[in-house]
Formats: sequence, structure tokens, C-alpha cells
Amino acid sequence: LVGEDKGRLTPMVETAYPSEDVLQVLLERYSDLLPGDQIDPEAPRRWLLVSREISVPGGEDEGGRWSLDHLFLDQDGIPTFVECKRASDTRGRREVVAQMLDYAANGVEYWGMDKLRQAAAETATSRGTSLDDAIRELLGGDDGSAIEDYWKRVESNLRSGKVRLLFVTEETPRELRRLVEFLNEK
Repeated sequence: LVGEDKGRLTPMVETAYPSEDVLQVLLERYSDLLPGDQIDPEAPRRWLLVSREISVPGGEDEGGRWSLDHLFLDQDGIPTFVECKRASDTRGRREVVAQMLDYAANGVEYWGMDKLRQAAAETATSRGTSLDDAIRELLGGDDGSAIEDYWKRVESNLRSGKVRLLFVTEETPRELRRLVEFLNEK
């Protein structure tokens, strides 16, 4: 890291995160840490944070059985489920993947668009902006009519199961990487 005076170098040393919360806070503040350019190099993904720790219902009449670390939307309205895990997490790779699949299967089935829009509005407000302004920025400055079309795309993607699942960790165990690669291939 080059210091502000450009005459001082600060070595960057890789270290483990003390808690998942550190990863979660960084993603909440700096969504560009998500690999938007790796997902689509031709049209890098840009992100709108719907909510951190959003509840996921386990049934139609449930308020929330689980809590997803982050729900983002990209500029194409694709819901992106993000779960942060420390490499030192002792749970097995199967449990981590199953947890994410629970979130996706139930979020797709039971989240209502009103709930998602409300959560996104609250997040935007907490960041000092309106949801409409945040969406306009995500879409590259489109006018207001594009906002309703955007939410229709979000709903269509969600209902058809067109979602993205991202695991964020400081180091990905080989076994987890192989499971994710397998799911990507399918």
C-alpha cells in the first residue's frame, strides 16, 4: 500500500479475520468487494444491498427461520445471496452448502416483493439516500419508469429461481471450492 505522501510503503500482510462480522461489515460498506468483474468481465456486476442479516422464512406464515448474511441485487435484477464464513469455521462443507441452499430455496418460495422493497428502502435510507436514487445509480442513471421495470425483473428472477449464491471467506477450503464448482457446472 503506497502512503498518501507516496514516499512510504506500508506492507500488507495477509491475516485471518477475527470474526465473520468483520467480513460482513466490509461487504455492507464496500459492495464492490464482491467479484462483479469475475462474474461477468464484459458487463461487471454492480450491487444494490437489499439488507444485511435479512430473515428467510421457512414457511408461508413464518416471519423468519434463518438469517442470510446479505442479500444483494445486481443491475439485471438477479438476487444474490451472500454468506460469509471464516476458514476456521468447524462446520463441514456440506452443512455450509446446505445452509445456503435452504436460504435460496425458501427465499425464492416465500419472500414477498413488498418485504424486499421495504428492506432495500430501509437500507438506502440508513445510507442517506432514497431507494429510487440507489436504483437509478445502479442502472446508470435511468429515469423513473425503469425502476418499476427493474422490480418486475427482480420478481421474475426470484420466482424462476434465477439467483446467485456467493460464499465469502478469507480462504476457501478445497472441498467447498469443489462443491461450488460442481454446482456452477450444473
